[in-house]
Amino acid sequence: MPGETIATDGKVLRGSYEAISDDPTVESHPAIMLVTAYIVERGLILEPYEVESKTNEINALPAFIEQMALQGMVFAFDAISTQKNGSDDH
Repeated sequence: MPGETIATDGKVLRGSYEAISDDPTVESHPAIMLVTAYIVERGLILEPYEVESKTNEINALPAFIEQMALQGMVFAFDAISTQKNGSDDH
């Protein structure tokens, strides 16, 4: 609803980079990153969404923010979301 606050956070799933097989010749896959949104006033966690393996939380958030902002939502972010781009350079 308009005016409600959404807090977002991204997390890498621990151990998710490991190979699915015990076969040592199988390459491991990239770690899985999920971004979760929490509607503060309702105490409701929205379904987490997976970030594409070649990007990160910073690059994944704009589309989500745009969609929710059109509905009048207010956002709260952690420090990583204050960066200007998704590069690993500081």
